[in-house]
Amino acid sequence: MGGVRRFLGKEIVELLRTWRLPVIGGVVLFFALTGPVLALLTPELLKSMQSSQPGVIIQVPEPIWRDAYAQWIKNLTQVVAFVTIIAAAGSVAGEVASGTAVLVLTKPVSRGGFVVAKVIALFALVSSTVLLGTLLTQGVTYMVFGEAPWAPLWEPTLVWLVFAALLVAISVLLSSTVKTLAAAGIGVGVFFMLSLAAIWGPAVRFSPAGLTVAPARMLLGETVAVGWPLLTTAVGAIAVVALAAVLFARREL
Repeated sequence: MGGVRRFLGKEIVELLRTWRLPVIGGVVLFFALTGPVLALLTPELLKSMQSSQPGVIIQVPEPIWRDAYAQWIKNLTQVVAFVTIIAAAGSVAGEVASGTAVLVLTKPVSRGGFVVAKVIALFALVSSTVLLGTLLTQGVTYMVFGEAPWAPLWEPTLVWLVFAALLVAISVLLSSTVKTLAAAGIGVGVFFMLSLAAIWGPAVRFSPAGLTVAPARMLLGETVAVGWPLLTTAVGAIAVVALAAVLFARREL
């Protein structure tokens, strides 16, 4: 794993210069700023639809801060998850295809360090933008609704970030073994499989699949046991990164 620090500096500079920062940051900040406003306007939009269709009755409760938070959690667990997978899918494969990886790895540093630095830098980017987005969501929610408790927003978001670490690890693993498009496609497929597994009770209680539904349930005030899912997700992410380092070390460049 030699050279992780050296690679990490390189990765951070590249993330700041490439499309990943504006895309991930732009998507997250867009949802953070518009989610509370959309939550406020949705009932009015539905009422306007009702007025244009006589005989159709749509009963919508008055929006509250929880509706704004629900918009954030929904976008986080769906759209931001997809963007994270796609951003990480080309992290290694892109450099291999362009020949950059060969030039970088001629230095006395390990391939394992190369992979680990990718994972750390990508997760740092995702987590920092999501944390900033969470703060903005809370602020805009307070301005719109006059109330914005911290726990119902921050606790589900932090739980999701652990799941995001696994998504980054899986995507980098795939990027270390196949081409970018294949890595993105398989990564999205793995995400869908984990989401489908959430309909099975034992998977929800003990596996990372539980973290696909836990944030939304936590927001609703349900008692959610996330201990085992958090543990298996964290251990799984570490194991996946280790496997990615081993497989990339054996790959012909």
